[in-house]
Amino acid sequence: MANRVVVSQPGNMKPTFVPDQWNTGLFDCCDDFSSCCYHYWCFWCIACKTSEKYGECLCMPLVDFLGLGGSVPAFAMALRSDMRERYGIRGTMVEDFMFSSVFPACVYCQISRELKIRKQAVTFINTHHRSATLL
Repeated sequence: MANRVVVSQPGNMKPTFVPDQWNTGLFDCCDDFSSCCYHYWCFWCIACKTSEKYGECLCMPLVDFLGLGGSVPAFAMALRSDMRERYGIRGTMVEDFMFSSVFPACVYCQISRELKIRKQAVTFINTHHRSATLL
């Protein structure tokens, strides 16, 4: 009688996000419908909430709203640039400037989606079988 041990290893685990680029495009707001509606109906609320989730002051997007940064939404640009640096996302300051100046709502929406994707918990499943005996 021989004992046979069966051991299985999980396959390669792939991350749920692409590490060096944005996981959603600037105009992919409809990919997350609840966020899209929230952005549409209460843009400044979600901009402040996104800022807070990122670890910045809750009220910083209001600097852009009040125009204290000039004609460019300075905080949206800074937040997008910092997120690129933090996560190693490819891009340039020129892109951050252009997108934040022309599409600030889309920038906050993209940052919100990116935070959701990158903050998801990683789950590992162990399928190790102790032993199996054949009679």
